[in-house]
Amino acid sequence: MKDDRYIRQEILPEIGAEGQARLAAAHAVIVGCGALGSFQAQLLARAGVGRLTVIDRDFVERSNLQRQVLFIDADAVAGVPKAVAAERALAAINPEIRVAGVVDDLNSGTAEALLGGADVLCDGTDNFETRYLLNDYAVREGSPWVYGGVIGRGGLVLPILPGETPCLRCVFETPPAAGSLPTCESAGVLGPAVAVIAGLQGTETLKLLVGAHDRVLRALLRYDAWDAAFTTVVVGSPRPDCPVCGAGDYAHLEGRQGSRAARLCGRGAIQLLPREAALPPSLPAIAARLAPEWQVTLNDYLLRARRDGVTINLFRDGRVIVDGTTDEAEARSLYARIIGM
Repeated sequence: MKDDRYIRQEILPEIGAEGQARLAAAHAVIVGCGALGSFQAQLLARAGVGRLTVIDRDFVERSNLQRQVLFIDADAVAGVPKAVAAERALAAINPEIRVAGVVDDLNSGTAEALLGGADVLCDGTDNFETRYLLNDYAVREGSPWVYGGVIGRGGLVLPILPGETPCLRCVFETPPAAGSLPTCESAGVLGPAVAVIAGLQGTETLKLLVGAHDRVLRALLRYDAWDAAFTTVVVGSPRPDCPVCGAGDYAHLEGRQGSRAARLCGRGAIQLLPREAALPPSLPAIAARLAPEWQVTLNDYLLRARRDGVTINLFRDGRVIVDGTTDEAEARSLYARIIGM
């Protein structure tokens, strides 16, 4: 008996049996498994994309559950890394595909290992620094990727085909000044707007994976959910003076631009990367040392230490997220003094 899992999709002339076979052989990498990333990952898993890699540096919190559809309350209570919870959920949705959840930060030191072999890169990130690095990699490797962003009641979608369409730096030449744009912490996020933007991203990704490059959107699409309004902004051709696709200067990918500290969208928290060549920390040993003065919990993925309104979340690879401050200097001081690294 024929498996009818994808039958409603295969009867679409735009997909068919050949397109479904292409999807089964494809590898999509989703960078960031928050609101947009979790929606995209679920759509691609249900569509039968044969291999999914989901990369995320953070863990599930209760404030995520309103719009991040792969997670449940128990994930937030346990502080499960989003990539781990996503892998578990996606494997339950479609056990026929291969899913890998990777708990890591995409940066100049990890990009090659994390993004290699992808047929398409899907944007679920929350900051321009990471997107510029993703853009550098995609342009250098000739890999298509689909930019997306959502804040408040609407968002943006821009598919990028290196060599054919403008890259992200062609359209957004310089990053917004720190603090100049609203964040999900200050402006909120409407869950249905996330669903629409992620659905548009997922559609463009499927077009790329079935080989329908001629049908891929060649414009920046804006959506306002409250006004039910779409606006298409023509972005033209790649700019000859673009530092990335014009000059081949991959500053973010090569680590010449960017920071080893990042403020996380949606809450007062700073992520700090470990020093290069630093040995991975012993989480049980650090937990024992902090236990007399801190409220400490430990699971298979991270250590959490709470005191005086501050929470230090230490991952097995040495990354730390300090909740309760937006001051990088304060976060670094706590990291050095409390973690002892």
